[in-house]
Amino acid sequence: MRRPQPPGAGPLDLDAVGRTADTIAAAQEPSGQIPWFPGGHTDPWDHIEAAMALDVAGRHDRARAAYEWLRRSQNPDGSWYRGYRGAEVIDPVRESNFTAYVCVGLRHHLLSTGDDAFLDRMWPAVRAAVDFVLALRAPGGQIVWARDAAGAAADEALLTGCSSIYHALRCALELAGRRAEPQPGWELTASRLGHAVAAHPERFSPRERYAMDWYYPVLSGAVRGAAARARIDAGWDRFVVPGLGVRCVSDRPWVTGAETCELVLALCALGERDRAAGLFADVARLRHPDGSYWTGYVYPDRTLWPAERTTWTAGAVLLAHAALAGQPATSAVFDAARLPAGVRGRAARIRVDPATDRRPAQHA
Repeated sequence: MRRPQPPGAGPLDLDAVGRTADTIAAAQEPSGQIPWFPGGHTDPWDHIEAAMALDVAGRHDRARAAYEWLRRSQNPDGSWYRGYRGAEVIDPVRESNFTAYVCVGLRHHLLSTGDDAFLDRMWPAVRAAVDFVLALRAPGGQIVWARDAAGAAADEALLTGCSSIYHALRCALELAGRRAEPQPGWELTASRLGHAVAAHPERFSPRERYAMDWYYPVLSGAVRGAAARARIDAGWDRFVVPGLGVRCVSDRPWVTGAETCELVLALCALGERDRAAGLFADVARLRHPDGSYWTGYVYPDRTLWPAERTTWTAGAVLLAHAALAGQPATSAVFDAARLPAGVRGRAARIRVDPATDRRPAQHA
């Protein structure tokens, strides 16, 4: 295993990074679970975002504990529930996006630590998570967003969630490659999903008011190059408030730290580091003296709202910092060009049995 690498230079100094990581670690429960704030509830996606931030700050044991909690709490079908409070399940819906994100987190952890033995330990959880997600595929390549408590699949797909799943599947392919276990069915699913995200907005329920539907196709790598820059430019004035950050919803006077930092990640992947750095500077107003971050700011009232400092906002901040600092693990995970090459082109040429997600014998 490689020796842990300390966080590098960037928009936050080492002390600031450490204090922010300390606030995440302070909220982490003995089980490894990371709630939104001490005593709050936990959802798997935000838990993973916070775990990645712990790796950014070199708190690899803490991050490992977070993934161990996921391994222990995974449902038999490969999913996780949407909400936990300690050992209690408070929301039994099982979201495809929340389940897929473990692949992103584990790839980040592997790149941060070089711990192949831990990947081996977590690999059954990765496979089970991907199986859950693939079972929710729709005919157009999109993936419906959830199963309810009774096990019924939702009847709609969401653009942000599917963009994140596309990113997660490509990370899963990278993990599979690390283990020399080709997954042609995953490749084909990623190919069709990426095409749906990039070219078929009609396959997703409309959520155009939300900033995430604007930038997530770019952040995920489904939309790249000139098309990605055009998409960002087209929505900039609608969602970005100069000097304040990104509106969560286009028609609400509320900027949020997480959305702002995710746009920073997308801009870094596009090579637009000056715009990214400017946006990151806007998040400073949300920083508490202890290093935690308020969730958002209602600018007409000059009010921090809601009255909570969330671990996932702190997580997004540290990931954006790491991307701006050029830290290898974070840069690799959020740079579409550095994910497995030729996913679309190669997968489109592979014949796969849709019932098994495996190549027929004559094509193996």
